[in-house]
Amino acid sequence: MKQFLVGRLKSIKYALRGAFLLIRTEDAIITQSFVALILTILGFYFGISRSEWMLQLLAFGLVLSIESLNTAVEKLCDFINPEYHDRIGFIKDISAGAVTFAALFAFAIICIIYWPYLAQAVA
Repeated sequence: MKQFLVGRLKSIKYALRGAFLLIRTEDAIITQSFVALILTILGFYFGISRSEWMLQLLAFGLVLSIESLNTAVEKLCDFINPEYHDRIGFIKDISAGAVTFAALFAFAIICIIYWPYLAQAVA
């Protein structure tokens, strides 16, 4: 049991280290985290509902998670073959496409949440 707990604590340590590295070094993660911060401030400003908070947080988590996986795929591809290669480029493009899907659907969620609040604020 003790070994199990030590193993889980080490896993958490490595996971937090990875998250910190992403936030500190990756421009896309930094940008997306900034957007999440702005939308969080807007959420408090407009007083969005509990279910809207859940959807917004889910959208943030989805985009940041997929972007993190995309970064890992790109780093691995660059490690395997640092020079340009058609197949590596194809793999990187597919990985970036996954981020695009996540970002587009997250954007749709954010629009659905905030459109009524923005329309009411303008009216």
